[in-house]
Amino acid sequence: QIPATRVFEDEHALAFMDIGHVNPGHVLVAVKKHAENLYALDDAQAAAVARISARLARAIRDAFGPEGLSVYQANGKAAGQTVFHYHVHLVPRHAGDGMELTWPVKNPPRDKLEEYAARIRRVL
Repeated sequence: QIPATRVFEDEHALAFMDIGHVNPGHVLVAVKKHAENLYALDDAQAAAVARISARLARAIRDAFGPEGLSVYQANGKAAGQTVFHYHVHLVPRHAGDGMELTWPVKNPPRDKLEEYAARIRRVL
């Protein structure tokens, strides 16, 4: 509903430049039909966002030549979600660009990992 610099659009999603640009080529891919987060996506939306994200990642690489690319998506306030409409950030990365993500590794024992996996399998 507000002006946007569109990069790509199809029936499922819209890709546009982020107004809070981190690095040149930073693009958001958002679903058109409202879904608050990953949990709410239907299979067609999920497939479309993955397909478009991969295609745009290659285009960003070829257009800007970044050293890397971060793909960021948050679900829920505790995860850092601030816009409650599903979207993915594609952020071109360069050494020393100031963007960091901490990863506090817990290193659980293997039997605990097996227990966690079994819990997920039960609800699949």
